[in-house]
Amino acid sequence: MKENRSAYAEAGVDIDKANRLVARIKPMVESTFRRGVLTGIGGFSGLFALDTDRYHEPVLVSSTDGVGTKVKIAQMAGRHSTIGIDLVAMCVNDILVSGAAPLFFLDYFATGRLDPEVAQEVISGIAEGCIQAGCALIGGETAEMPGVYGPDEYDLAGFVVGVVERNEIIDGSEIGVDCVLVGLASSGLHSNGFSLVRKLFFEELGLGVEDRVEELGGARVADLLLVPTRIYAEAVRQLSKVCRIKGMVHITGGGFQDNIPRILPHGCKAVVDTTAWEWPPIFRFIQEKGGVSTQEMYRTFNCGIGMILMVPEEATQDLLFQAKAIGEEAYVIGRVEERREDEPQVILAG
Repeated sequence: MKENRSAYAEAGVDIDKANRLVARIKPMVESTFRRGVLTGIGGFSGLFALDTDRYHEPVLVSSTDGVGTKVKIAQMAGRHSTIGIDLVAMCVNDILVSGAAPLFFLDYFATGRLDPEVAQEVISGIAEGCIQAGCALIGGETAEMPGVYGPDEYDLAGFVVGVVERNEIIDGSEIGVDCVLVGLASSGLHSNGFSLVRKLFFEELGLGVEDRVEELGGARVADLLLVPTRIYAEAVRQLSKVCRIKGMVHITGGGFQDNIPRILPHGCKAVVDTTAWEWPPIFRFIQEKGGVSTQEMYRTFNCGIGMILMVPEEATQDLLFQAKAIGEEAYVIGRVEERREDEPQVILAG
């Protein structure tokens, strides 16, 4: 019998390596801590104390998400430092639409073979995303799963919890025909539509991640596709000071047609003026090279608008002024109108 060997390690799971990773990421995790965090990393669970003096009727709001097949591009390019920002963004942006402020975040990192350098890069992005969102990274799980994932493959999931006063919950019930749609610019593709994107770039066009695309300014494919998803927490916090936001929509999977109806009251439709903003070049490139219809583009991608705020018409100019003051690209992209029973809930005009 062999001495000093770990049968588990020989089977593909190295516990000591995972423990060393925890020690390496501890400083970056602690850099996200905020008031309320009661535990460091390494325990069985994370503890967070809600500031009950600050809220009269606090309601906890939660969301979980991943980044889809965008992880494959990070792995192909060997660039792992921004995919964690995407993970935080996809979770945090979903709770913002309820009016919630993010409190804490947890991640799940699963891989076929733990590479501490790669894992540290990924988690550094998660920590950066938490800093941008103003929430604490209070725990997570690293799972080494040979046989489920290939040696150089990993997947991510994230979990966020936020809080909102009960009387400040945004659920769309206040939306009416006096509301204007204000769109906040996206940073690019965000984390949706990547199965189509990967098929177009790598199969149909035969490009590699380090190839340059002349039609897009000579940028490398990896640079174009790995731009991290925008986190709108600070922008929403600032713009909420201007007026009561009556509804918010995170333009994620399903695009405009599937996400806007999620918050519209009965009898209302959103008329979106698609001429109100310019598509970033990456979207035109995908449409032209992939032969994708305009209708499908708006249902698959954000096309340059990552978040929509529905606000009273009389507050629109003040909101746009505040957006400019904080460096936010914002556009009036439509309005809410009365809807007949035979009409769709979203009309793309222009």
